[in-house]
Amino acid sequence: MSLVVQKFGGSSVADAERITAAARRAIRARQAGNQVIVVVSARGDTTDELIELAREITEQPPAREMDMLLSTGEQISIALMAMAIQSLGQPAISFTGAQIGIVTDSFHTKARIKNISTQRIRHALDEGKVVIVAGFQGVDENYNITTLGRGGSDTTAVALAAVMKHEHASGVRSQESGVRSQESNTSELTPDSCALPPGQEVGCELYTDVDGVYTTDPRLVPEARKIDFISYDEVLELASVGANVLHSRSIEFAKKFDVPLQKRSSFSDAEGTWIVPEADWMRDIVVCGAALLKDEARVMIDGVPDQPGISHRIFSAIAEQNIVVDMIAQNVGSGGKAAIGFTVLRNELPATLAVLRPLAIEMGARVQHDEDVSKVSVVGTGMRTHSGVAEKMFAALASENINMKMITTGDIKISVLVDKADGVRALRVVHQAFNLHLPRPGAGLAAAPAAQQLFKRRATPLVEESAPKDPLARLASMEDIVVSDVLLEMGHGRITIAELADKPGNCSRIFQAIAAGGIVVDVIVQNLPQVGRAELSFSVPRGDLDRAMALTQDVVRTIDPHARVSADANIAKVFVLGVGMRTHTGVARRMFGELAARGINIGMINTSEVCVSVVVDRARGEEALECLKKAFSV
Repeated sequence: MSLVVQKFGGSSVADAERITAAARRAIRARQAGNQVIVVVSARGDTTDELIELAREITEQPPAREMDMLLSTGEQISIALMAMAIQSLGQPAISFTGAQIGIVTDSFHTKARIKNISTQRIRHALDEGKVVIVAGFQGVDENYNITTLGRGGSDTTAVALAAVMKHEHASGVRSQESGVRSQESNTSELTPDSCALPPGQEVGCELYTDVDGVYTTDPRLVPEARKIDFISYDEVLELASVGANVLHSRSIEFAKKFDVPLQKRSSFSDAEGTWIVPEADWMRDIVVCGAALLKDEARVMIDGVPDQPGISHRIFSAIAEQNIVVDMIAQNVGSGGKAAIGFTVLRNELPATLAVLRPLAIEMGARVQHDEDVSKVSVVGTGMRTHSGVAEKMFAALASENINMKMITTGDIKISVLVDKADGVRALRVVHQAFNLHLPRPGAGLAAAPAAQQLFKRRATPLVEESAPKDPLARLASMEDIVVSDVLLEMGHGRITIAELADKPGNCSRIFQAIAAGGIVVDVIVQNLPQVGRAELSFSVPRGDLDRAMALTQDVVRTIDPHARVSADANIAKVFVLGVGMRTHTGVARRMFGELAARGINIGMINTSEVCVSVVVDRARGEEALECLKKAFSV
């Protein structure tokens, strides 16, 4: 017998008719011979209404009490869903997150899961019941109700699928409650005599008001195309850069614990989008999707000392407030000073500024910010093996006279920051430039290799070798950082253009010249350290550095004779690879801290969900690799 976890979002349970339709879908899955767990969100706009109720009382409600309030929305949904299923003749039972032992840390309103107990769920399933679980919520070790933040019901569903699957794989069952007792102060998973039935498969279906993952938001770009198959890494990056697909934390779980996912519509029986391990054919698709994140805020701290430990001080202070930093663009230092620009979600800007301003005073630096910005990104596994992606993106934006305020690149993504007023237009032109409206394998055309590999198990586990080998040992700290590798690359040099006129098309002209010379560009970072002036740095193979320098000088002279161009052959790039590298605020903090402790200065920074990379002096490259491998135990 297989087990299916079905998650229904707020729009799927918005009224009695939709709740009944969802109940019928769960019953059909049960009648097909599956055991069924249903995870539900709060109905319709319930969460927004609860937030408004809190604001009628106070503009700054305590986070703990907000969790107490917001969790009631899901409690209504699970009771109604249980009633609907029972009224249709199928036994069912509802549980809150606390009742089944979803144990989290104590970061109210954005808690992370530490452990899940399964005994109560298993007992109900063995009795033939459909189990309904409240998404979005848990309980900390002091029995305080917590919520998981935006997209928390997706996270709940995938986490349940992961723990049920690996409980079977290990032949063990969790204790009745994962909450620490006052006496033992422990939370552990122990064997018992009730392992899952042999041969049980576990899958996760995420039902929403859309029928899958699209190449971009079809509400903004009507010609967006549904994707049939997409890799974990690609959808993780799309989620992190603003695509309304799934919450990035749910994808982290799916990848770590090898849980097959399907996102589909609750209003039709159409096949949705399968989210699966990366297949060879996916690398032929240069860009699989584009996304727009409207609610970004840009922060610039200018005039910081260009010395080891500065990045660590800044980003550690921000991480301590559990604020996720997105794009990071650190300029190459000049005259003993440097500028660091980064973005955060706009609603976290006040907390970020409160942290930074005292630091800036200590360092003799200045803090600036801009709330009227949006981020446009393209994502695709094929970027690892194809060149010219950045040049095509920048040219498309230049053709619409759209200026780029920041640029950062990752392993499989490129992001640019633009004026908020240009955001939707930028998304549309980029989507068109990469022909994402046309059918392709895995998005409108057959992709047989994907179907063949859909449930194929790898010879080596998806969970990285640095993690504990026992799956239940991993599940006991479900959302901990998982780093797969630390790598060193010493075959590149860097070109830096300082005081470049900040005008649309300038970057595009530079990269067109480099591409015309047949030179592959790797890391790209652009920042605006001063009004009207940009600093652009990018790396190229060391063997092409002199030629890239000459081409860059030639084109910069025609653009802005006041700009300065320099080259540096003595750089090394160090990469930390894994899952959730950006959203786990501790990754960059640990990385920068270890380098600072060795006195290793950071020249450039790039972040994504699958990789954080820094540029350091070539002479310190091996030392940086050694200390980071030790820090992340790889």
